[in-house]
Amino acid sequence: MIRLFIKESKTIVGAATIVGVLSFVSRIVGLVRDRILAGTFGAGDALDVYYAAFKVPDFLFSLIVVGALSASFIPIFIKYNEGGISQKKAWQFTNNILHVLGFAMIITALFIFIFANPLASVIAPGFIASKQASVALFMRVMIIAQVLLTASMVFGSVLQSLRRFFLYSLAPIFYNIGIIIGALVFVDWMGPIGLAWGVVFGAFLHLVVQVVGARKLGYSYSFRFSLKDRDTKELLRLTGPRLLGIATSQILFLVLAVLASTLVVGSLTVFQFAYNIQFFAVGVIGVSYAIAVFPSLSRFAKDDDMQRFVSTLSSTIRQMLYLLLPMSVLFLVMRAQIVRVVVGAGEFDWSATIATADTLAFFAITFIPQALVFVLARGYFALHDTITPLMAALVGALVGIISAFLFIENFGVIGLGMAYSLASLVNALLLWIPLRQRLGTLDESRITQSLMKMLAATFVCAVIMQFLKPVVVSVLKLDTFVGVFLQGFIAGGIGIAAYIVVLHLLKSREQVLFLSAIKRRLLKKAAPGETLSTGAGQN
Repeated sequence: MIRLFIKESKTIVGAATIVGVLSFVSRIVGLVRDRILAGTFGAGDALDVYYAAFKVPDFLFSLIVVGALSASFIPIFIKYNEGGISQKKAWQFTNNILHVLGFAMIITALFIFIFANPLASVIAPGFIASKQASVALFMRVMIIAQVLLTASMVFGSVLQSLRRFFLYSLAPIFYNIGIIIGALVFVDWMGPIGLAWGVVFGAFLHLVVQVVGARKLGYSYSFRFSLKDRDTKELLRLTGPRLLGIATSQILFLVLAVLASTLVVGSLTVFQFAYNIQFFAVGVIGVSYAIAVFPSLSRFAKDDDMQRFVSTLSSTIRQMLYLLLPMSVLFLVMRAQIVRVVVGAGEFDWSATIATADTLAFFAITFIPQALVFVLARGYFALHDTITPLMAALVGALVGIISAFLFIENFGVIGLGMAYSLASLVNALLLWIPLRQRLGTLDESRITQSLMKMLAATFVCAVIMQFLKPVVVSVLKLDTFVGVFLQGFIAGGIGIAAYIVVLHLLKSREQVLFLSAIKRRLLKKAAPGETLSTGAGQN
């Protein structure tokens, strides 16, 4: 049974489909998690504490672990699986990184445990003293989860390198299940701190899933710790700029969270819920394609095959545009319905729903720039360039922070969504322009040609959704969960169907490729002669 879960993905579209489908399931579980949290605690003190406590552990985890692995582990690991090089060296490299990063994260955990109280006052200056003390307590527990996730991320990077995306994408589902168990079970036993222990339990499940996959692929544990290892030094060299780039993005989000804590009670929860909901689309589509395409871009860069590099990058961008444009319209037009269905229960009242929906609207406008940041950054990482993404992130974050201070006075928590979206747009532009200059082209003519068809279909989709909203209201009452859900489902579903029909009439190549990949996945067949190197590069 496990062999089915560790089957190699042969095409980028196929890999992205696996990652996307499981990411979709994970996001659904995540939205169920948020609905349970919202219905149980509402937009009040408990969730403000919960989300504030996440900030520092997540920030430092992203710096130390994600910074080290996202830019450099996969290109280095891949070379040991090409040209007959012994995989034993790959496992030695894996064990060394496991211990180096694990040691760094344990030291970080001790730092947070000792200084949790002053850190809580920094990240939540608007909270009263008792509320800050709760943040510190939550933080001390949650840092345990980050240590477990450190090991899990190393094994996840191995699975990505070997194009085994199923278990890698399955792990976040178990992480969210652990958090749900914390909310439903641990809270009854321990009180609100049970939420934090749910995060730890979820991280443990996340680790187990990926260790199982790595073991089945031949991984064997051995103690190895060396900062002088050549590949480890290369990883650390590339990590520096990437670390700063992640730090910049995290600082932006941290500043926005700090500003939210100074607003009315519940503002931090509103902002976090809006971000979580919008990341459903960005994560399922943008992150999935970025994960799926990175190993291929790394191989093409290693072989100096820039033609296939550009072709693959262009095809990936076009596939993302095909999927994200209707999602942007859906989340913009149906934002109130989506928020009400996801978190509008129990203690989460209508005013909180409207504030979350309006914040979500500005996130939805920039789904495409947000997703492009993930994919374009992978292009730079494959070329062993972590400086350019750093500079783009710095400028984008600076724009976001300045605009947040300007917008918050007039728009409150909604202004934070506006600021984050503006930062994402600037970041994407600053990644696109230098990469085009370096490669000579990003195949813009073909992207533009496809985009024109998609925009026409998107316009029809938006008009139909907006028209059907009041029509459905005339038939269904909106004072129940089912009524709100059906309004969004019917109007949104018919609008998406119209988008597909229009693109079929316009003979969209991206739609043909995507539907073909879905059909092959359902039928468990691969097209004759199809390989990972050509799957996303077809034009």
